[in-house]
Amino acid sequence: MTESIIHRCEAKGLRMTGQRRTIATVLEEAVDHPDVEELHARAAARDAGISLATVYRTVKLFEEAGILEKLEFRDGRARYEDAERDHHDHLIDLNSGEVIEFVDAEIEELQERIAAKLGYELKGHRLELYGVKRK
Repeated sequence: MTESIIHRCEAKGLRMTGQRRTIATVLEEAVDHPDVEELHARAAARDAGISLATVYRTVKLFEEAGILEKLEFRDGRARYEDAERDHHDHLIDLNSGEVIEFVDAEIEELQERIAAKLGYELKGHRLELYGVKRK
């Protein structure tokens, strides 16, 4: 990430209230992929006056501004991460729900080759793998 979420929000002209700043800080500190309920719990631990509705509205605002990326991993929960994080792919453990971030140069190269073979210049992609741990 190059700039903080708060700085990018301000640069886009978003009004940053104290509660929005708290939510932005919680998002920036997240090392996982929290859903709105998890974000609310973390933000409310810092400011008990933050309602779940405020978190929903703020996340939607940040997403529409291109600050956050919404992720849906087939578990019915929308999760969020900073849209300016370095590129990575996801492996989702179907038993635990754990989301593992990874980067694999071979996969990146293969995707580029496939796009070129089909006559395209790759501009982006999202890869999600779903699995269970081997015994």
